[in-house]
Amino acid sequence: MKVLFLGPTDSRLVDYLRSTGDDVVARFNRIDPAWLEEHPCEFLVSYGYQHILPKTVLDRFPDRAINLHVALLPWNRGSDPNFWSIVEDTPKGVSIHYLDEGIDTGDIIVQHELAFSADDTLRTSFEKLHVAIETLFREHWPHIRAGTCARTPQQGPGSFHRATDKNRLIHLLTDGWDTPIARLATQVSRNVRGS
Repeated sequence: MKVLFLGPTDSRLVDYLRSTGDDVVARFNRIDPAWLEEHPCEFLVSYGYQHILPKTVLDRFPDRAINLHVALLPWNRGSDPNFWSIVEDTPKGVSIHYLDEGIDTGDIIVQHELAFSADDTLRTSFEKLHVAIETLFREHWPHIRAGTCARTPQQGPGSFHRATDKNRLIHLLTDGWDTPIARLATQVSRNVRGS
């Protein structure tokens, strides 16, 4: 199968897909229908892709376009899901879902909830999320590829964040991405009480 992988082209999942016998076209830059005419593919896998796909692109992949998101959907759709799961104390985990016209709103294929330790930082928790989503993808790709995987509509309102939303709290990252998540949670709590 010819798979279009949208995200960092050096992703370990590109090598994994090739190891399964799939022909992979990896792309990080924006795509449109004209680009797809020149590079026809049968399946779309999005992982760490920073662009919203228009309906004209998604229509070319009915039930064959998925996204790997490092959040336990419907919580923390959009940008910086790990950051917001700590800041808002929402469930933490990873989800593989079908792509639709919304942002991280498509039907869920599979999810895995995670717990972090008191010693985790934003960086280590982020790394754990990526290991978990890549493992989940490898386990379920054969069923996803064959179209025999589960499909469950998302339930409840969850949450959504834009990239600019964290600007009001970025000062709490005293050690950048190495800020311990326990300290961040405490600082957020103080910040809310103090306002």
